[in-house]
Formats: sequence, C-alpha cells, structure tokens
Amino acid sequence: MTEQPYRVLVADDHAVVRHGLRALLESQGGIEVCCEASTGTQVLEHVRQNPPDLVILDLTMPEMNGLDVTRAVREQAPSTSVLVLTMHFSEELAREVLRAGAMGYVLKSDADTELLAAIDHIRHNQPFFTHALTVSMAQNFVRGAGNEEEATGPTGSLPLTNREIEVVQLLAQGKSSKQVALDLGISARTVESHRNNVMRKLNFRNFSELVRFAVRSKLVQP
Repeated sequence: MTEQPYRVLVADDHAVVRHGLRALLESQGGIEVCCEASTGTQVLEHVRQNPPDLVILDLTMPEMNGLDVTRAVREQAPSTSVLVLTMHFSEELAREVLRAGAMGYVLKSDADTELLAAIDHIRHNQPFFTHALTVSMAQNFVRGAGNEEEATGPTGSLPLTNREIEVVQLLAQGKSSKQVALDLGISARTVESHRNNVMRKLNFRNFSELVRFAVRSKLVQP
C-alpha cells in the first residue's frame, strides 16, 4: 500500500513566500501542499473543512495573529501540528509560540537550511527550534543557571538533578533515548528512567509538555 502523503497547509500573507515554500516542499517526496492561506481566518476555514497534518504559519497574519491562530488550530484539530515560520528572532516569542501549542519555530532566514529538517522532526512528533535560537537560549541558561545543583524555573526551585537536566536538554533537541544514552555514557533504560522521573516530579502528562518546560526554563542547548 502506498504511504499517504504528509499534507501541509502553507499560510503567509505574501504570495511570493507561499509559492517559494510550495516549490521547496513539493520537491520532496512524500509531502503534499494541500492548500494555501493568506489570512488567519482562511487558515481556520481550511483546518475546519479538511485538517492537514501540518500548518506552516507566519506570525504576522492579517485578521488574526499567529499565536491566536495556533491556539485555534490546536483546539479545532488536535491532530494537526503547527510550525511557526517567522522573521522574528525572539526567545520570549518562541516561548509564547510553544505555550500556544506549536511544535516548531524556524526563522525565515534559515528556512532554506532548516525547514525540511523541522518538518521531519515534527512529522515524527519531535519538536524543532531554529539553531540560532537554541544557541541563544543555551547561552542564557549557562549564564543564569548552569552551575546550580537544581534547576530554577519561573515559579522557584524545581527538584531536578543535574543528570535529569542533561537528559531533558538532549531530549528537547529531538534526540532519541538511544542517542542521549550514547552522549551521556549511560544506558537507554536509564535515560527513560530519568525522563519518567522528571515527568512524575513536574506532573507532566506528555512529552510535549516536557519540551515546553525545557524552552520556558531555558534548558534547551544546541
């Protein structure tokens, strides 16, 4: 049986950007640009009628901003992922995008080198953040909290050990348990144990919540 194509909705208010993205995506096997949208309202209409697998979304859309569109898409079609493609380099904005429910954040300036990788990550239910942003977040983390015995988040001290923080950082980059195990010189079973402990300590229901925590707390490193 032929595998179904991965259906993508491209949303940007500039036609030349949409056409360029369509050309890039359709040059790849297994990806189908099912529709385009130039406003936030159009995005939601398409999602309501025939939910795609992924929405690639500009943040500065007419009628509705990208954050509101992201929240609405996730509410209307929980199985549809959102990847934000923007010109704005901002850690705080990236955190807001994640809180809204997006799985990825890529700068337009990096689209030619990172967009396809981002789609591949999201397609396999792994988050993706543009490399320059993860570097910036990691630097801020190292300056602000890297030497602490336990991670400190916006609500105070969090009961994570240094090893648990390392595991969260690597998993949040999209690495598998086996890759994390190789990086840290431990077994994959131990990685899973650390991950489960973090999930239990912080009362997270799924991996996406863990990744959002990592970004909000500036634990993500390149």
